[in-house]
Amino acid sequence: MLYNIILLKMQNREDKTFEILGNKVIIDLRGRLCETPEELLQSSLFRHLLSIAVERLSEKQSPLLGIFGNRKPDRKVLDKFSDLLSLLSKVPADLLQGKIEQADEFINDRDLLNDFIEFLYNFWRTYDRFIVLNSENDVLDKRPYRTFNESIENLTHLVRKTYREIQKNLTGKVPRVYRQVTAGAEAAAIALPKEVPLPGGEYQKLKNIPVVRQILLNPPLILNPPTNKRGGKFEKISRNPLEIITITPGDFLCYPAKVGPLIVMVYFHNRFLELGISLCNLFEIAEDEDLERKPDALYVYGCNEDLSSLGNYQTVFFDDEKNGVLIAACPNRDEFGYFGYLKKMVLTLHNARMMKEGRMPYHGALVKIAMKNTEKTVLFIGDTGAGKSESLEAFRLIGKDRIRYMTIIADDMGSLEISPDGEIIGYGTEIGAFLRLDDLQEGYALGQIDRAIIMSPSQVNARIILPVTTFKELIRGTKIDYIFYANNYEIVDDDHPIIERFDSPEEAIAVFEAGAVMSKGTTTSTGIVHSYYANVFGPPQYRELHDQIAKQYFDAFFKAGVFVGQFRTRLGISGFERKGPEEAAKALLDVLDRE
Repeated sequence: MLYNIILLKMQNREDKTFEILGNKVIIDLRGRLCETPEELLQSSLFRHLLSIAVERLSEKQSPLLGIFGNRKPDRKVLDKFSDLLSLLSKVPADLLQGKIEQADEFINDRDLLNDFIEFLYNFWRTYDRFIVLNSENDVLDKRPYRTFNESIENLTHLVRKTYREIQKNLTGKVPRVYRQVTAGAEAAAIALPKEVPLPGGEYQKLKNIPVVRQILLNPPLILNPPTNKRGGKFEKISRNPLEIITITPGDFLCYPAKVGPLIVMVYFHNRFLELGISLCNLFEIAEDEDLERKPDALYVYGCNEDLSSLGNYQTVFFDDEKNGVLIAACPNRDEFGYFGYLKKMVLTLHNARMMKEGRMPYHGALVKIAMKNTEKTVLFIGDTGAGKSESLEAFRLIGKDRIRYMTIIADDMGSLEISPDGEIIGYGTEIGAFLRLDDLQEGYALGQIDRAIIMSPSQVNARIILPVTTFKELIRGTKIDYIFYANNYEIVDDDHPIIERFDSPEEAIAVFEAGAVMSKGTTTSTGIVHSYYANVFGPPQYRELHDQIAKQYFDAFFKAGVFVGQFRTRLGISGFERKGPEEAAKALLDVLDRE
């Protein structure tokens, strides 16, 4: 707890140096840090957190309040207690009794006081803790590692040192075991003012929001955002949401995301700071030169206004054809505090822009597979739960002796392009994957723990965000050899093989357009739902345009000799949750081996 504490000595400013929002603490750092335990313990943040901790103990009638005579202490008493801790960080308790007012009362039961100190330390660490390093110029991002080291690392060491020195001077003992926990901030961002070439008018509301340039994480970063599920739809509206949105720059940061070939500026409210920071495991941060051109899309995530006047849903986007930019918005309410609202809206904007440029977006996984004698690129299209990831993981395990390497190009979304010579070229969007922990192979998450951001680990739909590829790989453009629809709902028999090739574009379109998928664990006769091309993120909002693009592309698939078919994973059929993807993987291995 003692951490933030660490915050000031800062320059006197009228704006806030810290903010406590729900279960997170955000430190806005612009001056010099505390350098000694005394500075730490006299900081405004420490005293504020001490008051909150005592209030919690009072609500529970905790015996720890015995150090205050079993009564709720007032501000004056807490100030004297802070003074005592400052002295305890320097000298043994034996030398303090009788030296300062109320010291004897505080120290009378040293075991109880030690328990109280332990409670404070743990209470601080129950918060999600973040630092935002701001600057009026670019001095911070010239040597980012040094900046982070002099803030995050030094703060962590100071907090631990303060805690340990107080306990040593109180008990007269030193620990036998030292646990080097992340006692300070769990993540930090360097955010600077940037002159991004935004359109005029309402867009200028966004110009003073600091832009994230570097991020430091202490993984595994375990977060508990306000909610763990997404609902509703992303609605295309006919009015620019910025017309009714007010922006207070100090309440927002901007994450400039490279989404495939696009630059999407994500303006996230501090209320959702942990989600905005987590974007770094999913989308590459834009370079300075990327910010010299007009962004392709903007997203205000966490506006204070109710957006129901703009459409039927609160998650909306507007296609500003006049200014050549897409603009999306989502309200600042806990019900929207789920990472899926960030990821999927950003990908919706990507898909809309790709269609307007004549590309075909897809919802699926794109992977390059190198066998001993051949190298092929396979695209699996299908909705969530269709068995794409499960089949690829089974493919990797079963074929480990036959596969030279596998390279992920896209884990969830991407786009297709027809080259001048008629080849089908695939691109990805994300460097990371946002996965359900329950869907991963046993032990997989633990093996990636040093890079992971884990969300809502104790709840249903617990998620993990992991880097899985490089931006260079996803943006390169890779010739596609196979395009499969991931069919998880049909039994395999003589008339329905695991891998079935379509004979015509029309036959293929009928399956892909229907976008059928069965919910996991249901029977073969119920639970099937449909979504247009298994992709509700853009194509339905531009259905007429997408119909034209799909017809053009499926004709091109067959003309180019791409293998277009369906891949029966049977993941949605009870009893085939593991066997289905494994047998599908074996069938694909056999097909590739015959090449």
